[in-house]
Amino acid sequence: MTLERLLIIRLSSIGDIVLTTPLIRQARQAFPHAQIDFLTRSAFAELLVHNPYLSHVHALENFRPTHYDACIDLQNSFRSRWLRRSLARHVAVYRKENWKKLLLIWFKWNLLANSLPVPLRYLSACRKFGIEDDGKGCELFLSESAKRFAAEAIEPKTTLAVCYGAAHFTKRFPIDKLALVLNALLKTQDVQVILLGGKDDAALGANLLALLSHRQAVKDFSGKCSLLETAALLARADAILTNDTGLMHIGAAFQKPIVAVFGSSVKEFGFMPFRTPYQILEREGLPCRPCSHIGRKSCPAKHFKCMREIEPLAVVQAVLSALDRRTSTLAHET
Repeated sequence: MTLERLLIIRLSSIGDIVLTTPLIRQARQAFPHAQIDFLTRSAFAELLVHNPYLSHVHALENFRPTHYDACIDLQNSFRSRWLRRSLARHVAVYRKENWKKLLLIWFKWNLLANSLPVPLRYLSACRKFGIEDDGKGCELFLSESAKRFAAEAIEPKTTLAVCYGAAHFTKRFPIDKLALVLNALLKTQDVQVILLGGKDDAALGANLLALLSHRQAVKDFSGKCSLLETAALLARADAILTNDTGLMHIGAAFQKPIVAVFGSSVKEFGFMPFRTPYQILEREGLPCRPCSHIGRKSCPAKHFKCMREIEPLAVVQAVLSALDRRTSTLAHET
């Protein structure tokens, strides 16, 4: 198939959009001379505006529909269905398979055991256009100003980025347990810790900082920098300790070793760090898990064992392994 104008739609959110970046690159390889545009919400456009494989990034709020040869709808929502119907004759659609997630949540019937990671499911949706997997992972492209910000903001030493927030409570490793992890690391390791989160996470970050006993080695950037500046900080980290959140996928886009703590999340949903070294810490065997495919504002069972029963020592050991892996890789490259 020959395409001159292609539109990719993914309206939200951070992690989902980062997971589209392999497909963006693969689409450019398939159609090197085509106009390839991306439609998203303005809050997330920053993640894509420097992507060299895209011709234009359109913000939904200002978008004026025009004709395309083909549309790849990775959102598959009521709004995106309405848009694609008027935009293009040839359409590829990402199937979310939410019904399988609901069966796993409600009845613990696992039909997702062999499910592909989300980026490969994105790719499967549009193989009819001749787009093929190139075997590479996610990627993000930074502005020069974001790179300068990160270079000036932190020292050139071993750095652990900590992404402690999440939109939903059941995806957050408890702050008191996270403080135990960081205090143990800072007591024995010459490492710089950077706390990363958005404006909504700032109060939680302040609470975490107050529980740390080696604050001179910690810098809190919560709510103090743009999304792209946060990405630039992650790009300079040696390893990342994170909840299941969008920043986890940004870190994966820079192929950083990742230690991810999963509470109500499970691997079967497909949102694992993609094609980067990672370790997942989770409380396996709980009959109530998963309780949601997006997270909840409180634990419906009132005990929060999925997070509370993850031992800080196991997290410390995983982080040390990730830092050792990064150090060994750098030594080998040198």
